[in-house]
Amino acid sequence: MPNLTNKQILLGVTGSIASYKAADLASKLTQAGAKVDVILTSAAQKFITPLTFQSVTGCKAYTDKDLWGDEGHVLHVQLGKGADLIVIAPCTANTMAKLAHGFSDDLLTVTYLASTADVLIAPAMDGGMFDNPATQGNLSTLLSRGVMVAGPATGHLASGLSGKGRMLEPIEILGHIRIALGKHGKLKNKKVVVTAGGTQESIDPVRIITNHSSGKQGYALAQAAIDVGADVTLITTPTTLTPPVGAKVVNVKSVQDMLDALLNESADALIMTAAVADFRPKHVAKDKIKKRDGIPQIELEVAPDILKTVSSIKSEKKRYKVVVGFAAESQDLLENASDKLKSKGLDFIAANDISSKDAGFAVDTNRITLLFANGSKESLPLMSKTEAAEKIIEHVARLLE
Repeated sequence: MPNLTNKQILLGVTGSIASYKAADLASKLTQAGAKVDVILTSAAQKFITPLTFQSVTGCKAYTDKDLWGDEGHVLHVQLGKGADLIVIAPCTANTMAKLAHGFSDDLLTVTYLASTADVLIAPAMDGGMFDNPATQGNLSTLLSRGVMVAGPATGHLASGLSGKGRMLEPIEILGHIRIALGKHGKLKNKKVVVTAGGTQESIDPVRIITNHSSGKQGYALAQAAIDVGADVTLITTPTTLTPPVGAKVVNVKSVQDMLDALLNESADALIMTAAVADFRPKHVAKDKIKKRDGIPQIELEVAPDILKTVSSIKSEKKRYKVVVGFAAESQDLLENASDKLKSKGLDFIAANDISSKDAGFAVDTNRITLLFANGSKESLPLMSKTEAAEKIIEHVARLLE
């Protein structure tokens, strides 16, 4: 994960049964390329050991004993100043109260006070404790100071009750960490709209005309934009993918649905990754077409041209400053992509050769050539869709500068 590579994450673990999830989070962060220092409170050690974290991070896990050791007078300063981000997960009601009121009676809280790094907490407690006015007051105080909060979720709690107080799953917290690390990135204060997936055009109440697009490249682009600070809206057709944490998701099916959604948005950049139908049935059967009635004759009509429509809009309210298209082609790749670039009035287009088995639909890699409105081009080697997304976002950021 690019915005986690070589980042110094200070993970605080407090006394909650959810601390077992913190070990998974520490492992995921390490696998993503981050260096993870862990501080366990005395209460956390009732649930999980420092050795667990040392095993998954390869780094020493600290406890209050280290605060009062030979280097105790500087350890909290070293840990706090070296951190790119402080994450406290799980964060109990007691720890939230300490943070809000400036208590510094253990290694974690004194490090928090000594640091100028951004802070993200993932609350974990019983529903009644989270709803308590005292906890809500502490939460408001922390939010007013710029502390970021991930969760909590509503679900089954350790008490056996159900309510709001459950710590988010590690993969979700990881998404919030990516947002936190990217908030000062190249697309800070910029809005990006990404379309993804293959549109669906109804033949009858059961059948549709669609394509092989999985949505993987679009979802990767949405994540890449979030990683550099963008406010992202993901307009997506039905897929099996999980949207990136932090993206505003708009679900659509048909070409018309997608066009309507785009005309309701206004953004700095539009990246039109979705595989949009060129044709659709002229008439949609009211009832399911029966096999016994013979082979149906399905008359097609031209579907709305989304890119051309969006690019031609002159109204400032609904104008996208940068518009990027995709051309998935099985022949005459650069010629067809160049024609599309010009006819749609795009800033640049990603020409995607789908004739190769290791690129295009469904697979995790792409081989793309970027063609720009000024006549220049850049050929990208075979790379993951994540890497391709990062390259495209870099060019979007340059154009917006």
